Amino acid sequence: MSNSSSITQFLLLAFADTRELQLLHFWLFLGIYLAALLGNGLIITAIACDHRLHTPMYFFLLNLAILDLGSISTTLPKAMANSLWDTTAISYSGCAAQVFFFFFFISTEYCLLTIMAYDRYVAICKPLHYGTLLGSRACVHMAAAAWGSVFFYALLHTVNTFSLPLCQGNVLDQFFCEVPQILKLSCSNLYLREAGLLVISVCLGFGLFVFIVVSYVQIFRAVMRIPSEQGRHKAFSTCLPHLAVVSLFLSTVMFAYLKPPSISSPSLNLVVAVLYSVVPPAVNPVIYSMRNQELKEAIRRLISWTFFKSDKFAASPHQ
Repeated sequence: MSNSSSITQFLLLAFADTRELQLLHFWLFLGIYLAALLGNGLIITAIACDHRLHTPMYFFLLNLAILDLGSISTTLPKAMANSLWDTTAISYSGCAAQVFFFFFFISTEYCLLTIMAYDRYVAICKPLHYGTLLGSRACVHMAAAAWGSVFFYALLHTVNTFSLPLCQGNVLDQFFCEVPQILKLSCSNLYLREAGLLVISVCLGFGLFVFIVVSYVQIFRAVMRIPSEQGRHKAFSTCLPHLAVVSLFLSTVMFAYLKPPSISSPSLNLVVAVLYSVVPPAVNPVIYSMRNQELKEAIRRLISWTFFKSDKFAASPHQ
């Protein structure tokens, strides 16, 4: 038995026991990580450099891509390094950093997805007020509020979690440092304090979920009132990528934390954690670029400018 003052590192759950499977996992996750870096990096660069995409919807999408890069970079590089070097150790400070940044990026992404639902609601249900309600200053303020509020909330969770006395060893049943797994190591009733904060987080998350649902109910009602089929299709096409990303995000997170204890096992928990922490950041760029012609054109112009030094990418839309 040990206490938190004597713990200098934690032991994470390994993806495989044999060396061959460890190397296979390394190459698999390296491919996923590079795909996530490429996809999100292209979206960030295209939106930042193309004046045609300097609109509220793409401003929030740029923030989403940054958050996706942050969340996948918090967990996957360490998991790849452990698989490559055949170890499961992570330092105490490294574990605390993982808890903070993962909670920060995931929670901010959820807040941003809620803001993006509001953006689609205003664009479709109140188009005449779109420029007033979602001007550049309002967009910056909403994004800053999401990033800033969650930063202090993540800091509170991290400090609270690592202030607990830990006397149940240092082995975590997960491939990265996760608050529920660390709470299992606590030997004090003080863990109820962090558990209470997690309950508050769930309640706040449910409130945001209700907001998203209500927004889309209003959106669908407004779309169904559009007389032309082409107009309805165009309105739906602007919402489907966001709705797909929200569905992927919520379904994986809910299954990870709300699945019945009877079906829980270390291997299943590992697979589910990969689904909600690794898959969405890698898949989101594909979802957003698949049906978005403007974004695909901007990425095409970016690639053309990068490799052929064409001046079309930098050209003003009025030229």
